[in-house]
Amino acid sequence: MSITDQELRDLVAGLAVSQAKTDAQMLKTDAKIEKIFADLAIQTAKTDVQLAKTDAKVDKLAKMYGGTSNNQGDVAEEFYFNSLKANPILNGIKFDYIDKNITRCKNGIEDEYDIVLINGKEVFIIEVKYKAHQADLDRLLNKKAPNFDKLYPEYQNYIKHLGLASFSINDDLKKHAIENHVTVLQRKGKLIESIVA
Repeated sequence: MSITDQELRDLVAGLAVSQAKTDAQMLKTDAKIEKIFADLAIQTAKTDVQLAKTDAKVDKLAKMYGGTSNNQGDVAEEFYFNSLKANPILNGIKFDYIDKNITRCKNGIEDEYDIVLINGKEVFIIEVKYKAHQADLDRLLNKKAPNFDKLYPEYQNYIKHLGLASFSINDDLKKHAIENHVTVLQRKGKLIESIVA
């Protein structure tokens, strides 16, 4: 069975009409897709603006909280330093010198010490926190004390004492400090209460 010229023309004409309909439908679909992408771009831009505002607020809160935390730490350090400066006796030991916020670096080791009291044969290293946590005690025992020996070899023959001074310390941490021979200094009104093992 063979196709006549007319049937072939009709078939091609039908295909052309179908192709035109398909092209029209594809144009509509492309327009819808472009509108979806445009709407999505607008929504993404709005979300980016809102995220930028949220980020700015979070940064502002972080700075405020960090500033408050630093201020509280400064208040605690100032209290303990001034109290010990006025009466440099700790655990019945009189000290001749008191230093605050000393930092030393040697051979890639660097550390800062909040308060250090010194006499001719003993040194007292005190870590000060507004609210003491277990990590503070661990850092004092495992990092700061060993680093002190490396950074300050001139005190190698001195008797070393460790102290944790805080306005707030829970009973478990206090017990753990005392078990590790760390003197706990607490604020008691306008005075310092010293708790030793």
